[in-house]
Amino acid sequence: MTPVDPETGTSPRRPLPGEAGDDWRLFRGDGEHREPPFPTAPPWRRFDEQEAPTGAAASSPRKYLISSDEADVVNAALHLRRPLLVTGQPGTGKSSLAHAVAHELGLGRVLQWPVNSRSTLQDALYQYDAVGRLREATLRRDADGTEPDIGQYIRLGPLGTALVRRERPRVLLIDELDKGDVDLPNDLLTVFEEGNFAIPELTRLPEGGAPVYVETDDPDSRVPVTRGRVRCREFPVVIITSNGERDFPPAFLRRCVRLDLPEPGERRLREIVGAHLGPDALDDVDDLLREFMDRRAAGELATDQLLNAVFLRKGGVNLDRSALLRAVLHQLGGAV
Repeated sequence: MTPVDPETGTSPRRPLPGEAGDDWRLFRGDGEHREPPFPTAPPWRRFDEQEAPTGAAASSPRKYLISSDEADVVNAALHLRRPLLVTGQPGTGKSSLAHAVAHELGLGRVLQWPVNSRSTLQDALYQYDAVGRLREATLRRDADGTEPDIGQYIRLGPLGTALVRRERPRVLLIDELDKGDVDLPNDLLTVFEEGNFAIPELTRLPEGGAPVYVETDDPDSRVPVTRGRVRCREFPVVIITSNGERDFPPAFLRRCVRLDLPEPGERRLREIVGAHLGPDALDDVDDLLREFMDRRAAGELATDQLLNAVFLRKGGVNLDRSALLRAVLHQLGGAV
């Protein structure tokens, strides 16, 4: 059955191969086998960059636009060594702020803890593979009678790695904390206040022993842990994001600096498009910008949806078709 556009009541004609507006189509739905070259991906969907080594400067992220008032709030959190709780609608740049801070201050790769309903503080601090250690101990006992190094079976999580003692702090992104268990914010309070935590599997070792080297959340990196306790020298730059799906307890909020990122207006949207896609991307996109502003209500559209539409337009896609525009600028609220 041929689809009908509900707004026009007509069936759009599919351009024939070679016609204007047809070059962008990789999939045609005609059942014919072909292997077309894939176009260049949008800048925010490229995954071929090498990860920065531990402690090295992070690779240059896309330009991050922030007002001076908002930047002052970030600086207040940095000076106070307090977590920065960033709220705002989806697509306002909450998570990207952590990468911008790490890049500007030369604090290496961002340590990331994406929170979900099953996340626990233990997961963020460290994991201990007791089963793996027992299996290896049994094999070695039968072979040469030696015991495996316990440090091989302990890996610090993103929060545990952020608390490792070092000269300069690391940036830790705790993403969407409001999706976690209701008690998770309170569980974080002690770690935030004391800046250290214990690994019981190591504290039970005989006193006076050498430090135990454990794995970290950084690739191919091990750090020494003395007497089973990880204690930071500089409190990490902790950036916590929330979509406002749940209120946090007052005791938690008291220990954070709050930053609410508003939805960008037309001028800021133009700046964002230019920063991500270049100044030429602003040519001939006024209709898309107007359509985005008209469709956007609080929390119903995200800025990256406008970037998607502009990127497709610049790639030769005919976004005047209402069905395609609705697919790119779909509302985020309500049932799907």
